[in-house]
Amino acid sequence: MRKIYATGKRKSAVAKVWLQPGSGKIVINGLSLDAWLGGLEAKKKRVLQPLNLTEQTASVDITVTVQGGGFSGQADAVRHGISKALNSYDEAFRQILKPAGLITRDSRVVERKKYGKRKARRSPQFSKR
Repeated sequence: MRKIYATGKRKSAVAKVWLQPGSGKIVINGLSLDAWLGGLEAKKKRVLQPLNLTEQTASVDITVTVQGGGFSGQADAVRHGISKALNSYDEAFRQILKPAGLITRDSRVVERKKYGKRKARRSPQFSKR
Protein backbone atom coordinates (compact mmCIF):
# COMPACT_ATOMS: atom_id res chain seq x y z
CA MET A 1 0.00 0.00 0.00
CA ARG A 2 1.79 3.11 -1.23
CA LYS A 3 1.08 6.64 -0.02
CA ILE A 4 1.43 9.42 -2.58
CA TYR A 5 2.22 12.97 -1.47
CA ALA A 6 1.47 16.16 -3.39
CA THR A 7 1.32 19.88 -2.58
CA GLY A 8 -1.47 22.10 -3.87
CA LYS A 9 -1.44 25.90 -3.78
CA ARG A 10 -3.88 28.74 -4.44
CA LYS A 11 -3.67 32.39 -3.33
CA SER A 12 -1.93 32.15 0.07
CA ALA A 13 -3.25 28.67 0.92
CA VAL A 14 -1.02 25.56 0.87
CA ALA A 15 -2.48 22.04 0.99
CA LYS A 16 -0.41 18.94 1.79
CA VAL A 17 -2.22 15.94 0.29
CA TRP A 18 -1.61 12.22 0.99
CA LEU A 19 -3.43 9.79 -1.30
CA GLN A 20 -3.61 6.02 -0.89
CA PRO A 21 -5.85 3.21 -2.19
CA GLY A 22 -8.89 2.81 0.04
CA SER A 23 -12.64 3.27 0.34
CA GLY A 24 -13.15 6.94 -0.56
CA LYS A 25 -12.63 8.59 2.84
CA ILE A 26 -11.58 12.27 2.75
CA VAL A 27 -10.11 13.89 5.90
CA ILE A 28 -9.16 17.58 5.85
CA ASN A 29 -7.42 19.03 8.95
CA GLY A 30 -8.81 16.14 11.01
CA LEU A 31 -12.41 16.74 9.85
CA SER A 32 -14.59 15.14 7.19
CA LEU A 33 -15.24 17.14 4.01
CA ASP A 34 -18.81 17.97 5.15
CA ALA A 35 -17.65 19.11 8.60
CA TRP A 36 -14.77 21.16 7.14
CA LEU A 37 -16.76 23.09 4.51
CA GLY A 38 -20.15 23.05 6.21
CA GLY A 39 -22.89 24.21 3.84
CA LEU A 40 -20.61 25.46 1.07
CA GLU A 41 -21.84 22.98 -1.56
CA ALA A 42 -20.19 24.70 -4.55
CA LYS A 43 -16.77 24.51 -2.88
CA LYS A 44 -17.33 20.83 -1.99
CA LYS A 45 -18.00 20.13 -5.69
CA ARG A 46 -14.77 21.96 -6.62
CA VAL A 47 -12.77 19.83 -4.15
CA LEU A 48 -14.30 16.60 -5.51
CA GLN A 49 -13.98 17.60 -9.20
CA PRO A 50 -10.70 15.73 -9.93
CA LEU A 51 -12.05 12.58 -8.21
CA ASN A 52 -15.29 12.72 -10.19
CA LEU A 53 -13.51 13.27 -13.51
CA THR A 54 -11.16 10.31 -12.95
CA GLU A 55 -13.94 8.20 -11.33
CA GLN A 56 -11.83 7.55 -8.20
CA THR A 57 -14.41 8.79 -5.66
CA ALA A 58 -14.77 5.41 -3.93
CA SER A 59 -11.33 3.88 -4.54
CA VAL A 60 -8.84 6.24 -2.83
CA ASP A 61 -8.47 7.64 0.69
CA ILE A 62 -7.27 11.24 0.97
CA THR A 63 -5.75 12.97 3.99
CA VAL A 64 -5.13 16.72 3.75
CA THR A 65 -3.49 19.36 5.92
CA VAL A 66 -4.24 22.87 4.65
CA GLN A 67 -3.03 26.23 6.00
CA GLY A 68 -3.33 29.90 5.06
CA GLY A 69 -5.97 31.85 3.16
CA GLY A 70 -9.75 31.55 3.44
CA PHE A 71 -12.22 28.83 2.49
CA SER A 72 -12.13 29.56 -1.24
CA GLY A 73 -8.32 29.54 -1.51
CA GLN A 74 -8.05 26.48 0.72
CA ALA A 75 -10.67 24.55 -1.26
CA ASP A 76 -8.86 25.30 -4.54
CA ALA A 77 -5.49 24.40 -2.96
CA VAL A 78 -6.94 21.03 -1.89
CA ARG A 79 -8.33 20.50 -5.41
CA HIS A 80 -4.91 21.28 -6.93
CA GLY A 81 -3.17 18.92 -4.50
CA ILE A 82 -5.63 16.08 -5.18
CA SER A 83 -5.14 16.55 -8.93
CA LYS A 84 -1.35 16.38 -8.62
CA ALA A 85 -1.57 13.31 -6.36
CA LEU A 86 -3.91 11.54 -8.81
CA ASN A 87 -1.48 12.36 -11.62
CA SER A 88 1.34 10.70 -9.66
CA TYR A 89 -0.94 7.77 -8.76
CA ASP A 90 -1.66 6.96 -12.41
CA GLU A 91 -0.07 8.76 -15.39
CA ALA A 92 -3.16 7.94 -17.52
CA PHE A 93 -5.17 10.49 -15.50
CA ARG A 94 -3.07 13.30 -16.98
CA GLN A 95 -5.10 13.20 -20.24
CA ILE A 96 -8.27 13.80 -18.19
CA LEU A 97 -6.98 16.36 -15.66
CA LYS A 98 -4.79 18.55 -17.91
CA PRO A 99 -7.54 19.64 -20.39
CA ALA A 100 -9.79 20.48 -17.41
CA GLY A 101 -7.02 22.81 -16.11
CA LEU A 102 -6.66 21.01 -12.78
CA ILE A 103 -2.91 20.31 -12.84
CA THR A 104 -1.89 23.91 -13.55
CA ARG A 105 -1.38 26.10 -10.48
CA ASP A 106 -3.65 29.18 -10.52
CA SER A 107 -1.00 31.88 -10.02
CA ARG A 108 -3.38 34.80 -9.35
CA VAL A 109 -2.67 36.40 -5.97
CA VAL A 110 -3.76 39.64 -4.30
CA GLU A 111 -2.09 42.71 -5.76
CA ARG A 112 -0.11 44.76 -3.27
CA LYS A 113 -1.30 48.16 -2.00
CA LYS A 114 0.55 51.17 -3.46
CA TYR A 115 1.34 54.40 -1.62
CA GLY A 116 -0.98 57.32 -2.39
CA LYS A 117 -3.81 54.86 -3.07
CA ARG A 118 -6.54 53.47 -0.81
CA LYS A 119 -6.16 49.93 -2.10
CA ALA A 120 -4.08 48.43 -4.92
CA ARG A 121 -5.64 50.68 -7.58
CA ARG A 122 -8.42 52.68 -5.89
CA SER A 123 -7.49 56.37 -5.71
CA PRO A 124 -8.74 58.85 -3.10
CA GLN A 125 -11.83 60.81 -4.20
CA PHE A 126 -10.90 63.74 -6.44
CA SER A 127 -12.20 67.22 -5.54
CA LYS A 128 -11.95 69.86 -8.24
CA ARG A 129 -12.51 72.76 -5.79
